[in-house]
Amino acid sequence: MISSRERIITALQHEEPDRVPYDLGGTLSTGITQKAYLELTSYLGKKVKEPVIGDWVQQLVQVEEALLEELAVDTRGIFPKQVQSSSVKFWEEERTQFLRDEFGMVSKMPPGGFYYDTIKCPLEGDITIGTINTYPWPNASDSSRFSGLRSKVDFFRKRKKLVVLGSGMFGGFFCFAARLRGFDNFYIDLLGNPDLACSLMDRLIELKMEFYRKFFDVVDDRIDVIVEADDLGAQKGLIISPQIYRKYVKPRQRKLYSFIKKEAKSHIYLLLHSCGSVAELIPDFIEVGVDILNPVQVSAARMDTTKLKSLYGEDITFWGGGCDTQRILPRGTVEEVKDEVKRRIDDLAPGGGFVFAPVHNIQPDVPPRNLMAMWATLQNYGTY
Repeated sequence: MISSRERIITALQHEEPDRVPYDLGGTLSTGITQKAYLELTSYLGKKVKEPVIGDWVQQLVQVEEALLEELAVDTRGIFPKQVQSSSVKFWEEERTQFLRDEFGMVSKMPPGGFYYDTIKCPLEGDITIGTINTYPWPNASDSSRFSGLRSKVDFFRKRKKLVVLGSGMFGGFFCFAARLRGFDNFYIDLLGNPDLACSLMDRLIELKMEFYRKFFDVVDDRIDVIVEADDLGAQKGLIISPQIYRKYVKPRQRKLYSFIKKEAKSHIYLLLHSCGSVAELIPDFIEVGVDILNPVQVSAARMDTTKLKSLYGEDITFWGGGCDTQRILPRGTVEEVKDEVKRRIDDLAPGGGFVFAPVHNIQPDVPPRNLMAMWATLQNYGTY
């Protein structure tokens, strides 16, 4: 019988395995939120421990290994820790939860909320390149960041699962620069003060390189997929123009992705998470070394799965896109969910190059009956 790891590797090589591979929780964009997880486990009659939060901002849980096995999930994600220093803090004021991360970014979650929203960007306002150079950046290679990763990798490898670095020290250098600077400030910088914007992106790339050097020393040759995450699309088009992307972002992607593949101790596949309408940039992604595109936001403009597969299916793997998460999964009928899953499998599965996951994380408003309808349809329909 083919193993989970063999199944996905076959798909990544653009060949057809026994069935379409399935990811749940392997990355920070293919997971499940706490409320949805608790409702799902109750629906399934499972007694679970208090869920462990794997990503505080998105409130994603670490799915218990027994449930991953029961749901025939082929992936296993590993997630480095945030260094616990005096800069990291959780606190509560008037029932509102606050979080300050190791970069000095402050977020809050109001009573009854489902996520932490950023309220303070540490590099907002009037800054210079000197401000960036002297900022107290975290130690990217701190050994505590990698504690326990090797044993987890070995545990998953022994069970013949595909191991994914589901997130690095932070998301992508482009998006994270915007979060540190403030989105409006950063986009204005790209046009009005590009040297400042590029200096910030370059500093983040240096941190990433430092992180990956240490990471590959720790995991050696036991990792299969590396995730980088830079949202470049919105609902109707790109966040920035193709010209700005190709002038400032693309060369830096090429530099970082080449470094990652060179530094890895064995062959790895690079997954780029980029939300929204990014069809226009897929040839660029392929050119800079992206092997896998996630999340394949099927509801965004020009993200037609039939066309995407026809145009790019031989050169890139689509990881996601299995079910629309904006309308159908949370608010559709069970039959609509089943029809959607069949349609996406028909479009994306032929010839391999497809790993099934819904378009994005399973949100708090997804009924468990719809989630299980999606899963059952994949199991029954997603065979070759």
